[in-house]
Amino acid sequence: MDDTNRKIVGLLLRDGRASYAEIGEAVGLSAPAVKRRVDRMQARGEISGFTVRVSPEQLGWRIEAYVEVFCRGNISPAALERDFGSIPEVVRVDTVTGEADALVQIMADSMADVERIVESFRVGARVDKTRTAIVMSRVIDRPARADAGSV
Repeated sequence: MDDTNRKIVGLLLRDGRASYAEIGEAVGLSAPAVKRRVDRMQARGEISGFTVRVSPEQLGWRIEAYVEVFCRGNISPAALERDFGSIPEVVRVDTVTGEADALVQIMADSMADVERIVESFRVGARVDKTRTAIVMSRVIDRPARADAGSV
């Protein structure tokens, strides 16, 4: 990825609704040239999609938690996806290094919901134990590599 593409990606990370013309003005290209670059980055998998950021509280998600999941034996990422993918409150699952096998981020309406969700993890035959941390406040919340597009 060249410097111009890095700048384009950085600008899109900051504002995914920015027009090709706005991005082009910032990086010194025409709107069609920016579109061609974005299309090529998508085709190569460098840009995997576009999304919106929402306010969790506005969606009724008042509690955010991270759950360390400790499994019996080895567990594959595909098995984690099967086990947790159908739970709507699960917003992210990562395999991790260390003692835990996975880190699961959940968003819930209440502590009762957090308890219900975590208990549902433990019902699975593969989960030996869990350890949960509740988010008290979000201090920094930005897309990855937001500095990549500094112009």
